[in-house]
Amino acid sequence: MAVVPATRKDVELLARLIRAEAEGEGVLGMLMVGNVGVNRVIANCLDFKDLRTIEQMVFQSPGGFEATQKGYFYQRARPQEIRLAQRNINGERFHPATNALWFFKPPGDCPPQWYNQWNAGRFKAHCFYRPSGEDCPRVY
Repeated sequence: MAVVPATRKDVELLARLIRAEAEGEGVLGMLMVGNVGVNRVIANCLDFKDLRTIEQMVFQSPGGFEATQKGYFYQRARPQEIRLAQRNINGERFHPATNALWFFKPPGDCPPQWYNQWNAGRFKAHCFYRPSGEDCPRVY
């Protein structure tokens, strides 16, 4: 059962996003990026107030995803990434992205905080950051 509303187009959009942002991180890395995206739709807090759809989340500006500015994002979604996106939409979560709303790829170690948000952990090249439960209770 979906934790956020999603049409076929939304699933494909999330699939394209997770591939473009984290294909080099493998299946688990792509699932974690999908976690962050779905969490942003659920959150309704901080930088993500009033996001209600996957499309709004993907194309949020400012604060959206860098991948939407690259041609690779606009290629057709592949079956594997569609399946992964559907898993995210169905509510599967993966540590350290379980409650994360942000991620980035630093040149070195993960800073303990990023824009005043605490590091939840690292997976391969990406560091994940989660809000407090007080600031964003809906992602917990």
